[in-house]
Amino acid sequence: MELELRHLRVVSTIAEAGSVTKAAAELGVAQPALTAQLSRIERTLGGPLFERDHRGVRPTALGELVIGRARMLLPAMSGLMDDATRLSDTERGRDAPEHLSIGASTSSILAPLIQRLSQWREELKVSTMASWSADEVTGQLADGRLDFGVIGVCAGAGTPSEAGLTWRTFSVDPVFVLLPQGHPLADRDEVSLRELGDAEWAATPGDGCFQECFAAACAREGFTPRSLYVADAASCVDLVGSGTAVALCQANRVLPGLVTVPLAGVPLRWNHVIGWRSDSAAAEHAGAVLGTVKRAHRDLVERSSVYSAWLPRHRGFGVQQDPGITPAV
Repeated sequence: MELELRHLRVVSTIAEAGSVTKAAAELGVAQPALTAQLSRIERTLGGPLFERDHRGVRPTALGELVIGRARMLLPAMSGLMDDATRLSDTERGRDAPEHLSIGASTSSILAPLIQRLSQWREELKVSTMASWSADEVTGQLADGRLDFGVIGVCAGAGTPSEAGLTWRTFSVDPVFVLLPQGHPLADRDEVSLRELGDAEWAATPGDGCFQECFAAACAREGFTPRSLYVADAASCVDLVGSGTAVALCQANRVLPGLVTVPLAGVPLRWNHVIGWRSDSAAAEHAGAVLGTVKRAHRDLVERSSVYSAWLPRHRGFGVQQDPGITPAV
């Protein structure tokens, strides 16, 4: 077997996740399949890359060497591919389509994405659909009513499995907590879930396993949340502003009168992914749209001083330099 970039991506993901099980969830593959692939990579390189124990995995000396090279090569190759795609599209006279339809369950991305797309081509016509439901966006994408779908999925859930759709993870983001400015913990660099054990909670609606993951994270901290009010974004803001509840929120949230605070240990995280139909006319523009959505997400991150300061201390989060493609079966 010859070593390929996708193998370096696997090794890098395992190192960042700290365990093969967590890495498998992030890559959207079964744990036994990832373990087998790691074994083939280690045979190719001539030795073990990780030491394994009950706490997870730690890189060996050989692993440190490979991981260090991977962290240089993967971003460089991602940049090369993005630049090559843009140049190739320009030379063929099709640097942008006439029209794109985009759906999003992460509505905050729409405004910066539209702005970035207009910079790509001023004449481009963009129609959008916003929904709290990732399943609804996925269904419209599968039916051909959307060219691209941008959704958030709980990190342990994997991408939707509809046949014919291709997904790329463009950002991995922690879940922060939203507090009123006068809250006793509002000036902290981070807070633990346990410190908020007596709070009432609020969150925007979503399908998938997020509520169960939140309950499990609280259980690991030794408490059961008193409540979880599921409400629209404006109602969650009102509940926090009035002191009735604290809210789970995206890390890039910036709201007047409210404060976003990181949760210690990153107990909850979102994978933000973009999908398209593999057989659609829009698929030929997927590389350029992917690059555009990554830049739009960076725009959101840069608006948040809290998240921007948090990111350099937490490797593996934020916009992904070289995300893998996961085609549905």
